[in-house]
Amino acid sequence: MAIRLTLKKTERILFCGSKWWGDPDMPENMQYPTVTASEDGETFEYPLTFICQINCEDIAPFDTENKLPHEGMLYFFAAIDKWLGYDSPTSNDTGEWSRGHFVVKYAKSINFETFQSCMMVGEEGESLTEPELEICFEQCEDEAEGIKLLGSSSKEGTRAHYPEMLNLLQLDKNEALAMDFGEGSVLNLLFKESDLRFGNWKRGVAYLG
Repeated sequence: MAIRLTLKKTERILFCGSKWWGDPDMPENMQYPTVTASEDGETFEYPLTFICQINCEDIAPFDTENKLPHEGMLYFFAAIDKWLGYDSPTSNDTGEWSRGHFVVKYAKSINFETFQSCMMVGEEGESLTEPELEICFEQCEDEAEGIKLLGSSSKEGTRAHYPEMLNLLQLDKNEALAMDFGEGSVLNLLFKESDLRFGNWKRGVAYLG
């Protein structure tokens, strides 16, 4: 079974909890991921968009096959500004994305005293991130549409292209998030089951199809 993510506005403080958007709450030694970009002849490091963090205790009741950690925190970042309607020096179209354009990080344990919110701010100190949303979880079918963890892609073509890989995170069109990958496409972060089991988080493939 896959795990559907439903997002909702909240007044709760979600520090070190599961959340969508906002700022990631990370250990001091964890670096915010960037990707090399170029614009007007200048090359620079451009921060990936923080998508969500998953407190793994929250998904444990729904991950009945134990494919993911049940403690610690998973973080997801990607170069998706274009698909959120923003100008961006990074560009990813349909097909397999270049490595480094979708990053997963994992902290084995959560420490409220040492974790820090990594805030993205502008030149005048204004927040550059969207307001954080609370995540609710429920089981769904493996090939379900929408935003989900685990299972397989909702797109038959993606499943045929990567028959031996599992979906770790699927991003689908969502009007509330102003997220649209065009022409009914969805973005899947795919892993071999063995890499999920052993936490080889750098071996994933991002595919838009």
